[in-house]
Order: sequence, then C-alpha cells, then structure tokens
Amino acid sequence: MQKKQNKKQGEQGKQGRQGRQGERLTSLLPYLIALASGILMGLTVAPVSAWLLAWIAIVPLWVLVVTSAKGKNQFPPAFFWGIGFHGVALFWITGIHPMTWLGVPWLPSLAITIFCWGFISVLGGVFLTIWAAVMVRLNGQKPWLRVLIGTAVWCGLESLWSAGPLWWSSLAYTQSPHNLVILHLGQLSGPNTVTAAIVAVNGLIAEGWINRRGTEGTEKISSVFSAPLRFVNKYLVAATVLLITLHLIGFFLYSRPIAQPPEAALKVGIVQGNIPNRLLRSSEGFRRAQENYTNGYLTLADQGVDAVLTPEGALPIFQRNLMETALVAAVKEKGVVGWIGAFGERGDSYTISLFTFNSKGEIVSRYDKSKLVPLGEYIPFEGILGGIVQRLSPLEAHQVPGSANQIFDTPFGRAIASICYESAFPEQFRRQAAAGGQFILSSSNDAHYTASMPFQHHAQDIMRAIETDRWSARATNTGYSGFIDPHGRTLWISGYNTYETHAETIYRRQTQTLYVRWADWLTPLLLISSGGAWLLIQPEFDVKKRLKTKQSKIYLPKMK
Repeated sequence: MQKKQNKKQGEQGKQGRQGRQGERLTSLLPYLIALASGILMGLTVAPVSAWLLAWIAIVPLWVLVVTSAKGKNQFPPAFFWGIGFHGVALFWITGIHPMTWLGVPWLPSLAITIFCWGFISVLGGVFLTIWAAVMVRLNGQKPWLRVLIGTAVWCGLESLWSAGPLWWSSLAYTQSPHNLVILHLGQLSGPNTVTAAIVAVNGLIAEGWINRRGTEGTEKISSVFSAPLRFVNKYLVAATVLLITLHLIGFFLYSRPIAQPPEAALKVGIVQGNIPNRLLRSSEGFRRAQENYTNGYLTLADQGVDAVLTPEGALPIFQRNLMETALVAAVKEKGVVGWIGAFGERGDSYTISLFTFNSKGEIVSRYDKSKLVPLGEYIPFEGILGGIVQRLSPLEAHQVPGSANQIFDTPFGRAIASICYESAFPEQFRRQAAAGGQFILSSSNDAHYTASMPFQHHAQDIMRAIETDRWSARATNTGYSGFIDPHGRTLWISGYNTYETHAETIYRRQTQTLYVRWADWLTPLLLISSGGAWLLIQPEFDVKKRLKTKQSKIYLPKMK
C-alpha cells in the first residue's frame, strides 16, 4: 500500500514539475516571438537583404502589444524586438575588432566592440519600449486609431533618434537598394514616408489577425458568396489596398524621365585606393596612398574627366602639408579639378575634410565632416570618459565636427558634400539641396568593417539620391564605390577590397522635391492628426468603458 502511495505522489510531483515547466515556457513565449520577429526585420538589410520581410516583421510585435491582457508583458517583448532588429542589422559593428592595429590590446578591443554593439542594440530596445508604452494606452480603442497613432509615434521616435549622434537603421533603409519604387516616397517627406508605409501596412495586417474572428468588415453580397466572404477582413483588405496604392505612387515618381541636358553634364572620375587602415597611418601606407591616388588621378585625367573624387582621408595628412604631395603636383600638371580627402585644422584640433583643388592646384573650398562616429572619432562626455577611453585606446580625442550649415562650392557649381557616417542623416543632404546643391559627392572609408557595412552604406546613399533628386558619386577606400542616378539606380559599383578607377557622366540638377522644400512634414501631420483623433474619440471611449463595467456587475438577491 505504501509503495502505491509513494508511486502516486511521485507521479503527481512529476506532473507538477511538467506543469511549472509548461508555465515557464508559456511566459517566455512572448519574448521569443518578439525577438524572432525583430531578427526577421534585421535580415531585411545586407548581407541577407530579405527586404520583403519588412512588410510583415512588425505584425507579431503589434499583436503581442495589443492582445496581452491588461498591459502585462508588453514592455519586455517590445524591448527584445528592438534588440533583435538593431542587433542583427548592426552586427557589422563587430568588424572593428580586433583594433590591435591601433595599439589596442585584444581583450580591451573586444570589450569596446561588445559595448558599442550592445549599447546601440539596447538603445533600439528602449525606443521600442516607449512605442509599446503608448500602444498599451490604446487597449480597447478602435483598430484604425491604433494604426494611426502607432504609425505616428514610430515616425516621431525615429525622428527623435536621428536628431542625435547615434543613428543608422531606419525602417526605411530595409527597402534599399532593392525596392526603388517604394523608396521614391522619400521624395514626398523623406525616409519617414517609407517608414510610415511599412508600419501602417504591418499594423493593418496585425489588426486583421486580431479581428479575424467573426464577420466584422464582411459584406454579404449574396448567399452564394456569403460563406467564403466570412473570412474576408476589412483590415487585411485595407492593408492590401494601401500597399498597392503606395507602390503605384512610388512607381509614378520612379517612371518620370530624368533630363540630361549636355550643358549640365559633368564627367567625374573615382579612385578607390584600397589601402587597409592598419597601414594607412604608417610610412608605408602613406607612400602607397600617394602612389595609388596619384596614379589613379593621372589615369582618369588622361580619360578626359572634368574632376576626380577621392575617399575620406585618402591622404592622411594635414592641410598645411597637402601642397607638398605628388597628388597636388599632378593636379597642377593636368589642370583637372580634384576633390581630395585629408585632415583640416582648427586651432589645436583637426577635422576630417574634403578639399576642392582647382585646375591651378589651389584650394578653393573645404567641407568638414559634421557627424562624427562616437568613440571612433570623438569621445562622448569627454570630461568623464576621456581618461577611461584613452587608457583603452590611442584614438585621438581632439577631432572636432564641422559646422552644421556648411556649403560646398566648386568650379562646377554648388555640391552636396557628405563624408562617411553622414550618409545616414538625410537632413544633411536635404539642407544642402535646398541651399542650391546640384549633385552629391560622397567620400567614405569603411575599410575596417566587413562587406555588409559598405553595402548598407551604399544603400543609404541610394536613399539620399532619390530624396534629393540628385546624381551621386561615391568614393570609398576599399569599396563599395559607385555612381547613382536620381532614381536610385546604380550605374556602376566597384568590387570590394580592390584598387579601381572609374569615370561616369553625371548631371547637375536644380529641381526641388517636396521633401527638399518642406523637410519632413508628414511626421508632424501624423502626430497632430492622431492626437486630435484620440482627443475626439476618448470621451466616447470612456463612456462605453463605464457602461461596460456597469453591465458586467452581478447583483445577488438579498437574503431574508
């Protein structure tokens, strides 16, 4: 008898343990789903480039946020979605390790790399948590209002983040360079137009899933069609219509011909020097830089180009020493304009700069990089962290940014200049286009990263060319250099880790898109309209909520 009781107790204990394990798995499921869907969004960019996933990857997160009871478990799942997306999309950051070529020991280099990657991923999680917090407040609201507010808040948060120094992975860039049609919405109100499209479509699909039960949104045309139409959902129909309509608008903009008057033509040559950063600061690296860029310049000059563009920091020396280089001597000899990347000087500090040398070998303009890479090019909170970081790394702490309102005049008219990291900041390009910039010169050095980073960088430049309706010439140290037309089509792209020269004809343009004229007008419009709609509907929502609470009360009869 005792054995039977022990056996029974053992089985009950086993069942209890299995039940607790099942409960733990159930509690973990929202986190796993959110993380997985965030990872799917991260796969939309290089190196995987599964851009179609962007139109469904927010759906699981949206459903989790809206359907979880009483707002429980909302924030952690949203946090994990943000980590999944930004962590995967920005995994290329880990390419900076090891920094032994800078004199940083292997372990500190690993620590710096993990910190940089982890910080930006966590920051993405924080922004998604804020978005989820707003969405939780909308529990019980009309689905269309949730879509409107959810889209507005997402765009508002991206605008807020892009106004700071750490910005790269907008939802919009998930579509570049593959979906050029939808990227043309950027001509209307910048990249947030594309972001809004992606969030709205995802939101409608999610609401369709949430409201899949019943026959809401179904129109019974006849008894013959009533059965299949039970499965039709107005939110899914709205998502499909919106997706098609937005692509049709983009296709209309994409299909417009590009004027190419001969008088606006400008033949530009690019030199991709292919000098690893670990050598660039050494005497051997400087010798190779002079040789590669001078020979490339001479080759392109003999091909009849009007100007030659070099990458960021092509000659790693200060402005005062540029006149003594073989490259500037070649400019004086050939009389072909040169845009040369080097270091400018500002008091005791220096800038990363792009200099215009005219046909006489004289500097006639200079553009200083204004968006610097944290830790890599400057130390945030230098008074607090300066000593700590310098103990880990010999990186210069005295690099300073250029002015935010620079213009870059050249012998061929005003240009839109961008140096490396600035490609992620559309306002830099919009402002210069509004000030009369007629073509884009993008000068970069991505040599210390894997190939996925420069491909994402090229994708950013494609978006900037479309938004401003400008031709773009992009020169990099090791790849990918290229030429882009105003529709975002890549006319030529270099190999990776190769020495190359290439010439292409671009055209100066003075058109102004709605985005160039009015900046991002869509995000404020969405925020104002969604706020107004919420204020109008909130009283009605509160009344319905009170009535529902009253009706749910059960009054028991009094006992005699």
